[in-house]
Amino acid sequence: MTIEKEDLNIAKTVLSLEAKAILRTSQLLSEEGFSKAISLLLSNTGHIIVTGIGKSGHVGKKFAALLCSTGSPACYLHPAEAVHGDLGIHKFGDPVIYLSNSGSTPELLFLEPIFRARGASLIGILGKLNSPLSSKMDVVLDASVCAEADPLGIVPTASFAVASAMGDAIASALMKRRNFDEKEYAQTHPAGQLGRNLILKVRDVMHPPEKIACLDSSTLIKDAVISMTRYPLGAACVLEKNVLVGILTDGDLRRGLNNEQGLLGLRVSDIMTPQPMTITPDIYLGEALEIMESRKPSPVSILPVISKDSEEFLGLIRLHDIFAN
Repeated sequence: MTIEKEDLNIAKTVLSLEAKAILRTSQLLSEEGFSKAISLLLSNTGHIIVTGIGKSGHVGKKFAALLCSTGSPACYLHPAEAVHGDLGIHKFGDPVIYLSNSGSTPELLFLEPIFRARGASLIGILGKLNSPLSSKMDVVLDASVCAEADPLGIVPTASFAVASAMGDAIASALMKRRNFDEKEYAQTHPAGQLGRNLILKVRDVMHPPEKIACLDSSTLIKDAVISMTRYPLGAACVLEKNVLVGILTDGDLRRGLNNEQGLLGLRVSDIMTPQPMTITPDIYLGEALEIMESRKPSPVSILPVISKDSEEFLGLIRLHDIFAN
């Protein structure tokens, strides 16, 4: 067997074993236990505290970040740092999620009576059900695995994947219980494209008239080209008393080159697109993108913006403006 073939076999084995471990966890999950865990996490309006050490700690950090981004304020608490001041993040009644593959982590066992004294409900995502931690939890979620997925069978691979997947399951269930929707998700991701599409509106990114080549329909193409060069947005808007009557795009200019009279001798009205498709300023960027991409017979990359209540010309938006940082 070649080295390349052996590498591929190892990769497939690891992925297969981890997938099987997650599937087994799904099959073992009880309705009563999982639902109780979700109810406990929802019973307090404070933060959800996630704690674990070693590889479980890495899972905990990811888990806490996922909870925060999906409507459930949370933070990761390192168990060793907790007893040196970091316990201040925990407020009375905040529920705590324990992550431990062994179920016997000393640092976590030490914290249990302290959290109890602070009125915390304790939920354990544990790799061993018969363990010291298991008996101290209000709810135990089974994160055990039959075997790790690495060649030695000792590296936290399958167990890591299962614990991480259980965190995803909890976060998803909480999202459903909270009726957490896309707009709320966007509020926690305002810098991403999804957040941009759901939070910002056309008015927030459009170009105002003073930054656009605004022309009269009788303007010579030569003068139109000069104006469009001064304001290089890919189009000029044709107005009559600040009412849009047409649009002249770079594409119109290229197509106009086929005119036998010569392009520069023509006027804007000869090659512009009259009564073009428009958009209003109160449309969200995601809707604007859909409008541009679904236009028949072909998508557009530029749209004039007009007032919703009148024909007043307000600006111009480009596809590039929707995706710009």
